[in-house]
Amino acid sequence: MPPLNIVFMGTPTFAVPSLAALILGSDPVVGVFTQPDRASGRGMQLQPSPVKRHALEHGLTVYQPETLRHPEVLALLQRMNPDLVVVAAYGLILPPAILAVPRYGCINVHASLLPRWRGAAPLQRAILAGDRETGITIMAMEAGLDTGPILAMESTPLPDTMTGGRLHDQLAQQGANLLARTVVAIKTNALSPQPQPVEGVTYAEKLSREDERVDWNHDAITIHRQVRALSPWPGARTYFQGQPLKILSCHPSPGKKDRQPGEIISILEEGCEVACGYGALILTEVTPGGKKTMLATAWMRGRQISVGQFLG
Repeated sequence: MPPLNIVFMGTPTFAVPSLAALILGSDPVVGVFTQPDRASGRGMQLQPSPVKRHALEHGLTVYQPETLRHPEVLALLQRMNPDLVVVAAYGLILPPAILAVPRYGCINVHASLLPRWRGAAPLQRAILAGDRETGITIMAMEAGLDTGPILAMESTPLPDTMTGGRLHDQLAQQGANLLARTVVAIKTNALSPQPQPVEGVTYAEKLSREDERVDWNHDAITIHRQVRALSPWPGARTYFQGQPLKILSCHPSPGKKDRQPGEIISILEEGCEVACGYGALILTEVTPGGKKTMLATAWMRGRQISVGQFLG
């Protein structure tokens, strides 16, 4: 079968392995769409997306429209005449006119086992909910939010030590590998698209500032999931003496603690033990406001932490 002309659409680090897999494949990537450069860092200088950087390093043509709804964007894509559009964490909605352009449609690399966790933050929501497994779904795109038929799916265990950062990297590579196999299957007409089940639909809403706030009235297991889901970014946030403190790493200390939620109840060699609504957490790595991430023991020495003080 002749090679497929592929257009890739993606923006953050999660999408880079998928683009890399396509570059290594036998089908030409005829263009890359990514979101416009955004101001970031202390100097608020415009920064290219990770996908843009990777595409330019490999000599690919990059397009950065603010929206895909302008007629000139549709005309551009039609002139490119792609056989297949591959989307991975692009961040922009593909309108029906765009979805209809490629001969083999548009496919999406999604970081969950659809229909569970449709939407913006599937990695973090899976950990927050205490799911025991997650994975990658390659789906055919349609107008609905992550509702299209499933082309390929691969699961992975979700142990209670997994962080959002580690899961991100693992699924990004897993998604790239599954994408490469799916493109081959499309070329050989070896796919059998399956409609998503009606049962089990959940939505992974975009993370908010409220999701970051630690409520020490919750039990230790729930807060531990929150810390893991948001580590290393954006971080679960509490306060000490009015100053923000992000918790990057901790582990539960089981059993009922007859102390007030948020109270520091012991000082240990590995960190400080903090009472929760039920159980306690031992904090081992933190980021104080305006400082670099450090071991909790270093933070404790610097602030002269003692039993009886409170977080929150």
